[in-house]
Amino acid sequence: MGGFSIWHILIFAIILLLLFGGNRFSAMMGDVAKGLKSFKQGMADEDDDKNRRYDEQRRTEQRQLPRDQVRPQEPIDVTPRPAEPAAPPPREDEAR
Repeated sequence: MGGFSIWHILIFAIILLLLFGGNRFSAMMGDVAKGLKSFKQGMADEDDDKNRRYDEQRRTEQRQLPRDQVRPQEPIDVTPRPAEPAAPPPREDEAR
């Protein structure tokens, strides 16, 4: 009652095929697929460029520091710490 059933979708698909024809509809879907593929490839290329620039920057920073000043990779401390106690609410006579 509130949505499309399989019959609605099937009738809509048949009308689309009749209007556009099999070859024309197939060509449109092929163009959409090529567009998605090129979009994904462009996004991957952008990520590769960012990674390459980061690696180059890191290499130049390490070249600038003398050997004895190269910072070793230290692990990040993720041990949980006890929560700090919350401040007590102000008393009524102090709030006025």
